[in-house]
Amino acid sequence: MTFVVTENCIRCKYMDCVEVCPVDCFHEGPNMLVIDPEECIDCTLCEPECPVEAIFSEDEIPKGQEKFLEINAELSQLWPVITEAGTPPEDADEWKDKPGKLAELDCPEEVKERLLR
Repeated sequence: MTFVVTENCIRCKYMDCVEVCPVDCFHEGPNMLVIDPEECIDCTLCEPECPVEAIFSEDEIPKGQEKFLEINAELSQLWPVITEAGTPPEDADEWKDKPGKLAELDCPEEVKERLLR
C-alpha cells in the first residue's frame, strides 16, 4: 500500500510532511508535492503532518480523488526528490481547502492532458 497526495496540496504545497519521511519518497513539483508509490513504505508518518489534510492511504482516498494515485505515480518519475521542507508559496493560505484545484496542477502539458482525461 502507499500514501497519496491529493488535490488539496495543489497551490498550497506545505512541506511539513517531507521531513518526517524515513525513505525520501516525496517529490516536488512547481505547485504540488507527490509521493512515489514504489518508495513509500506505508509508515503513516506523513499523513498527520499535512496541515491541509491532502495525504491519504490509497485505500482511503476521498471520492473523486482516485485519479491522484496515477498522478502521484507518474509525476514522481518526473519531479525531483525533496528531503527538506522549503517555504510554501506566499498565497498558500488563500488556496487552502479550495475545491476544484486540479486544473491548477502545474506539470508538463502532455502529461496533464493524459492524466486529466
